[in-house]
Amino acid sequence: MRELSIVIPTYNESDNVAPLLEKLTAALSGVDWEVIFVDDNSPDKTWQRVADLAATDARVKILRRVGRKGLSTACIEGAMMASAPVIAVMDADMQHDERVLPAMFKKITDENCEIVVGTRYAAGGSVGEWNAARTLMSKTATKLGAVLLGKNTVSDPMSGFFMLRSALFAETVERLSGEGFKILLDLLTSARRPLAIGEVAYTFRLREHGESKLSLGVLCDFGLLLADKTVGKYVPARFLLFVAVGLLGVGVHLGCLAALYSTGFVFAQSAATLAAMVVNFFLNNAFTYADRSLKNLRRGLALFILICGLGALPNIVLAGYLYEVSHLYWLLAGALGMLVSAVWNYAVSQHFIWRRRN
Repeated sequence: MRELSIVIPTYNESDNVAPLLEKLTAALSGVDWEVIFVDDNSPDKTWQRVADLAATDARVKILRRVGRKGLSTACIEGAMMASAPVIAVMDADMQHDERVLPAMFKKITDENCEIVVGTRYAAGGSVGEWNAARTLMSKTATKLGAVLLGKNTVSDPMSGFFMLRSALFAETVERLSGEGFKILLDLLTSARRPLAIGEVAYTFRLREHGESKLSLGVLCDFGLLLADKTVGKYVPARFLLFVAVGLLGVGVHLGCLAALYSTGFVFAQSAATLAAMVVNFFLNNAFTYADRSLKNLRRGLALFILICGLGALPNIVLAGYLYEVSHLYWLLAGALGMLVSAVWNYAVSQHFIWRRRN
């Protein structure tokens, strides 16, 4: 049995996998390890590069995922493939310092830690050459994430570089949300007891090849994880994001209606409705369902317009009933009708347009 399984999620990292394998080999001398690359069907065929390496190195494994995306779910699936009693998670871009892996492993095996975090914010650690904007963004996210941790506090809850006992992963896996890109925060908040936590400081390095994955969509995923861990027991976090996008659509609708009103109300209302649907579709595809984003946008947009059109019917019927029969205040009646429409649109869109593919 291997002593250590290293899970590395990848997307367009073909130039990095071979150099990273060399670095792991140098750093982990004396440790029986394996590395599991989980690739989300990269256009640059990272999965093929890893498969070529696996053909000559028994320590290398590849899981190619087709039709689904997401760093957290990639880490979860990779960890479920692990054969060792200790699992490490790190990025493929070599920004995480593989030279501290032995120190992390020692804390697990010799100091009885259940999870060890590679931290940029403890003494001896650093974010390296980040600019002021990215530093501020990271520290803000760290403070927001710390609010959820309770007793399992760490200096760098947003770290993507950590090691844990496979028994702890098995204990928490059924409670993991899989939302967003911060799997460590997901793990720590899913634990229902205080954990034996260790930290090892490291300096975050600059990426040598490829492009950074940091984007507005990634930040949106982080918000989705925070929402899931706070209100997810009561309302699906993705539904809240769906509603937030819908509210932006209301703004688009009203803006278009005002701009086109002089052409006639019926035309202006129709154009505004269509514009709002189109904007909502593309925002949902980019953010709400970033992990399931569609390739066939024409088909998806046509289905979304159909679904939203059907969703308008229960909205109108309920709102009319509440106003005419129950004599409910018109604004409240309209709001309740919109809520029913939102629930319909969310449920049907998730099932027929952005369904999860296993």
